[in-house]
Amino acid sequence: MRTVHAVVPAGLTDRGRPSGGNAYDLRVLTGLGELGWTVCLFEVDGTWPTPDRAARCRLSGVLACIPDGSPVLLDGLVACAVPEVIAPERDRLRLVTLVHLPLGHEWGAGAPDGQDAARCEREREVLAAATTLITTSRWTRAWLLDAYGLDPDRVHAAPPGSEEAAEARPEPSGSRLLCVGAVTPTKGHDVLLDALSRIVDLPWSLTCVGALDIDPGFVTDLAVRIGRAGLDTRITLAGPCGGDRLQTMYAVADLVLVPSRIESYGMVATEALARGIPVIGSDVGGLPEALDGPTPGDRPGLLVPPGDDACLAAALREWITDPDLRDRLRAAARRRRATLDGWSATTQRVSEILDEVAA
Repeated sequence: MRTVHAVVPAGLTDRGRPSGGNAYDLRVLTGLGELGWTVCLFEVDGTWPTPDRAARCRLSGVLACIPDGSPVLLDGLVACAVPEVIAPERDRLRLVTLVHLPLGHEWGAGAPDGQDAARCEREREVLAAATTLITTSRWTRAWLLDAYGLDPDRVHAAPPGSEEAAEARPEPSGSRLLCVGAVTPTKGHDVLLDALSRIVDLPWSLTCVGALDIDPGFVTDLAVRIGRAGLDTRITLAGPCGGDRLQTMYAVADLVLVPSRIESYGMVATEALARGIPVIGSDVGGLPEALDGPTPGDRPGLLVPPGDDACLAAALREWITDPDLRDRLRAAARRRRATLDGWSATTQRVSEILDEVAA
C-alpha cells in the first residue's frame, strides 16, 4: 500500500476563500486516493507564508508525528518560509515540496539586501532540503532553476488540469466580461478598473467573482473608485462563488479577464478555455503557457503588459469593436478547448513523482 502524508494550509475546502492553490491541492489529493494512495491529510492553521511562533510549532508537531522514511507532500505556502522547521526533517522524511508560486518571485528574488533578500534565502534553504520539488507550471520550474540554481533532475512540472464543461453561450457583441479571482492588488482589479474607465463609450458589463476579505482596504478603495467613476451599474463585485453559481457565470460570459500582476500559471484561463471563452490577460509568469498550450501560434486571446491599463483598454476596445477578431479568438478558444488535459493527467504525474521518491 502506498501512503503519502500531505501538509497544506488550513481551509483547503473553505468555499468562502476559494483559490487556485487550494483547488489544485484538493484535486490532486482526491486523485491520488483514486489511484490507490492512502492520503493522510494535515491542515495547518496559520497566516502562511508569514506564520507566528504558534503556527510554526503546529507545523513542527505535525512533521514530528509522521513515521521515518515517509513521503511528505508539502504545500509551498506552508513550507517555503520556515527552513528552521523543514530543514531538520530532511534526513528523516522524504520531503516533496509543491511550489505554486515561488515566494522569492513575489518578494523580489535577487535583492542585494533587506528583508526580501532574507526571505528569498529562507526559501532557498527549504528547497535545498527537499528530496524533490513539484511546480504547477513549466514557467515556475524554469524560474526556480534560474533563481536558486537547483538541480534540474529534482524539479518536476505538473501543470493543472481542467474539468470538462459545457461550451458557453456567447453574445455576438462580446460585451459580457468576467474576472475570477480574489480582489487583491496582485490580481490587478485596480488596473482593470482604470482600463475600463478609458472605454466608457463602449457597451460592456463586468462581473468580478472572488473573495472580498483578503485585503479589505483595497476592496473598499476599489468600490469607492467604481462609484466615483459612475460605473457601479456596470461593475459588480459579486464576492466568492462556486458550484452551480460559478458555472452559470461562466456560461453567460463572452470574455474572461486575467489582469494579474503575478501569475504562476492561471487556472482561470484554462477554466475559461474549457468553455470555449477567449481570454485577455497579462503577459506574465505562466499565463502564456496556460493560454497557448501546444500551439502558441493559435492564441485564444490577447496578452498585454502587466499593470498597463492603457494597453489593456486598447485590447478591450479592439475586442468589443472588431467582430472579426471576436470570431477568430472564439474559434481559437474552441480549438484550445479540445487540447486541454484533464486533472487525471496532473494526478498521474504527481503519483509517478511520489513513486520515485518512495522507491
